[in-house]
Amino acid sequence: MRLLRQINFVGLMFVFSVSGLFAQNVKKANMAGQEVYMLESKVEGMDTIPHIMLSEVKVVPKWEFRSKRERRVYNRLVKNIKVTLPYARTAAGKLEVINAELAQIEGDKARKEYLKEAEKRLFNEFEQPLRKLSFSQGRMLIKLIDRETGETSYDLIKEYRGGFSAFFWQSVARLFGSNLKEEYDAEREDRMIEHIIILIDNGML
Repeated sequence: MRLLRQINFVGLMFVFSVSGLFAQNVKKANMAGQEVYMLESKVEGMDTIPHIMLSEVKVVPKWEFRSKRERRVYNRLVKNIKVTLPYARTAAGKLEVINAELAQIEGDKARKEYLKEAEKRLFNEFEQPLRKLSFSQGRMLIKLIDRETGETSYDLIKEYRGGFSAFFWQSVARLFGSNLKEEYDAEREDRMIEHIIILIDNGML
């Protein structure tokens, strides 16, 4: 009986531990007036076995610093990425919503009116926070927008505002040492940035 209680306790602890990591596989149910947790399963032959979907976790080695200067660069990147990555991902999410809603709107006039209103909302929401970014954080945001959306800032402006607006804002960006056409290169130029983002997403930074 004691062994059975121990097994039940271990099983209960297992369910609670996986419920935090794999909530989509653990469901609440009511049995005999008691709330229980049920783990999804699948049948193979005559056996019923637990079925758990593991979330993908990217394993990356520590960055090998070649100099103290490179370590300082890395630390600055960590700070700038933590500030700008949420904005880039918010932009990607809002872009998906805008595209989905645009697909339901018929007529160029109605689409232009929608985009004008959407731009106004975004401006009101993000103007003040983005004004606080440093030049280096602004350049980082441009890179990360390309990473998260698959399109450069220049292409996004051109697509939604037109070629003249894109040309104008590209000229302004150039004055501050930025380039709206800058693309994200995770394999080479931006390898250190990609390394940092993976660590952030894994909760390691």
